[in-house]
Order: sequence, then structure tokens, then C-alpha cells
Amino acid sequence: MNAPLLELDKVAKRFARKPDVVERVLARLGMTISHPVVHAIDEVSLKLYPGEFVGLVGESGCGKSTLGRVVAGIHDASAGTVRLQGQDVYALDGEARRKAFLKVQMIFQDPYSSLNPRMRVRDIVGEAPVVHGLCKAAELEDYVGSVLKRVGLDAAAMDRFPHQFSGGQRQRVSIARALAVQPDLIVCDESVAALDVSIQAQVLNLFMQLRADTGATWLFISHDLGVVEHVCDRVIIMYLGRIVESGPTTDLYADPRHPYTRALLEDLPRLDRRKRAFAPVQGEIPSPLNPPTGCHFHPRCPLAGPRCQRERPVLKSVGEGRLSACHLDDGGVE
Repeated sequence: MNAPLLELDKVAKRFARKPDVVERVLARLGMTISHPVVHAIDEVSLKLYPGEFVGLVGESGCGKSTLGRVVAGIHDASAGTVRLQGQDVYALDGEARRKAFLKVQMIFQDPYSSLNPRMRVRDIVGEAPVVHGLCKAAELEDYVGSVLKRVGLDAAAMDRFPHQFSGGQRQRVSIARALAVQPDLIVCDESVAALDVSIQAQVLNLFMQLRADTGATWLFISHDLGVVEHVCDRVIIMYLGRIVESGPTTDLYADPRHPYTRALLEDLPRLDRRKRAFAPVQGEIPSPLNPPTGCHFHPRCPLAGPRCQRERPVLKSVGEGRLSACHLDDGGVE
């Protein structure tokens, strides 16, 4: 296999509230002030290879959107290493780092808030290519027109404002904005979740076409397991800031190894399960302010044992291209 396009090594992201004026004064007087810390990502390691279409799946609050923002350079990691094409991006200076992350673009969930309402489409799509020297100002109109055509919009749309488009058309403008800088990696953060079902299908077909045309790598963040099964080559399952399982889509859906993955897939609607009662994963996802010890899933896992409460499972190989972080695959739960 080719060298990875993107590699994360034990990446963590934590969010803490900054102290206010009173707390800073008290700290100077020697008082200890504790601040709650959100552990959004907890030592995540993964690799994305050129041309892959990889799904990132998990419940709301599991950290998948935060991970996407770290990959795209919107958030800096609190710990760990991010390598793009073998280069540690955090070892680069500010300008070099911005150029490196230019090759990673993100398509956001809400097409109504991700576009500047005061800018015309020609500026939304064309500003970055001109600034970064990908096209000359004199060639802007032709360049923007060609990019809009690739996403199924007429070139005449470049003179319109975002409020003059439907939701699906706005998302196509967002896709055009991402494509305009010729990225190697595109992060889609629930990018079809806010669209009608019929429009979702059109946008997903567009993604498939663009993948074939551009050869770019796609990280597709979603909670919709049916969509992920349809479009992705490989699936990564996250739970409370950690990767618990990954593998080729067909293999993972046919034989999930981690109890959390099994629970998710058992809830996936299928025609052959029409008479089965719906049984959601029991319990609520714990707070990232105070995650459980050991395996994060053990408070909700029907197979958990004493070892799960005290020892963090390691993500290890359980077959060709398959990884799982469960003590059931590593000597048992006792």
C-alpha cells in the first residue's frame, strides 16, 4: 500500500475554560482554582491513504467533528502528532503550516451558516485560489465557472448571494469552495445531514463522481450507518473520544468485533429485521468532562468485566485490515 496521506499519532484535544478576572486575581493570591476540562479526543491514532473514502461514525458527542477539525487544521491538537504526506505539520512555522493545511479542506454540516451571506458566489469560491496563486485575477470568472460546473451548478450562479439558493444548491457551493483550492484531502462533517433525503442522494452521487475525477481522499463524518455502508471503503468507529474499531466496510458490517459496533449495527434498519423490536444501546454516553476509567464503553457494555473498569484496551489487529480495542480480543475481561 502507498504511504499514508495523513497520519495521526496519539492525538488528543482538550478544551478548558479560560479563567475570568476574579479567578486570575484569586490565583495571584495563591488560591488554587480548578477548571473543568473536556476530553474531546483521547489519544487517537489513524492513517488515511491516497484515494480512500473513509467513514467516521459515532454517537453525538463522541468527538468525531472535533477530530475532523483537527485533521483540517481548524483546531490544533493538545497533544500528539499530525503528519501530512509524512511531514509533521506542528514542526512547521505559521506560513508553512497554513500552506500544508491548504491541501485539506472541510465541508460543513449546515449550508445555511457555513457561507458568508454578504459575499457573492464568485468571491466565496474564487477568493482562496487567487490569494494562493492557483489562478490569476483575470482568469477568475472562467475558473469559478468551471468549478461550479463540476458540482452541477450553472456558471451564471456566481453572481448570486447564498440566500438566493436552496439548501442543496448551497451545499454544492460549499463543495465548490472546497474543490477550488485543489485539495488532497476533503473532510465532510455531516455534510448531507441537513438536506432532504432526495437531495442527500444527489449530493452523495456527486461525492462519488468527484472522488473518481479528483483522486482525493475523503473523510466522511456521519451518524448514518446506512449512508456510510453505501459510500465508504473503510469505516472507523469512535466512542467518547477514542477509536474502538476500524476495518473495510464489507467486513466490519458483516462481522463487527467490538460490542459498541455490534450495538450500532443491530439498530440499523433492514428489510430482514422488520419484525424485530428496536433495542437501543442502553444508558447515556458519559460526560467527556469525567470519562470512565478503563474502557470508556464499560458502563454500557453487557459483556464488561472487572478488567474493563481498570485497564484501557489497546487498538490491535484482529484480522486483515481490522483493528479493535476490546479486551474480548485480548485475553478476556476478567
